[in-house]
Amino acid sequence: MVQLSAKAKELIPKARIVSFESWQTTHPQTAIAIFQAADDQGRYLTGEELQQIQALSPKTSGLIPVAKMLGDCIVEIVDEARAKVLQQFPDILKPGGGLYPPFRAEACWRDFWHFTRCISYGIAGGSTQFTSDRGLGYMKLLYDELSVPLDAMILGLEGIKTASLQRVKPEQQENLAPYFDHLINQLSRFQDS
Repeated sequence: MVQLSAKAKELIPKARIVSFESWQTTHPQTAIAIFQAADDQGRYLTGEELQQIQALSPKTSGLIPVAKMLGDCIVEIVDEARAKVLQQFPDILKPGGGLYPPFRAEACWRDFWHFTRCISYGIAGGSTQFTSDRGLGYMKLLYDELSVPLDAMILGLEGIKTASLQRVKPEQQENLAPYFDHLINQLSRFQDS
């Protein structure tokens, strides 16, 4: 049984990195409610929800298939990002490594899944501004408390970006990169402070 500190247990529910607050003037409330419900449940948007969002916000219709693909291909995307981390940090899973014991590695891979989920919301909403400064602040505190290897997490996010962009047409890659870069930049700030 994994024992988390009282501080970590307190920070986990506060470390919600998604926010749709800045979307209030650019997105219909009904669409925001769909995004918020999915985030509250910690899940990807369903095909039906993506269709509803597309109907409510036609300007995002070209991005909806990408958001759907991220959910459909998440296992492969996380596997490819994990492989990149393990190649760069071959000792990270061994005793003394940043993702040892195994429950730490599982938490890392689960974070990759959630980071991609958050990015998929930004893409489906057509906005790179999908994070909460407050939630990210709590995540930084949580990562500090848990001694999360930030270099590996950022490399993993870059791996998620690479694996995801390889699954879209070359002409879409430039338009989609900023959604990934936004979260990479936010986590990179954790190292600076």
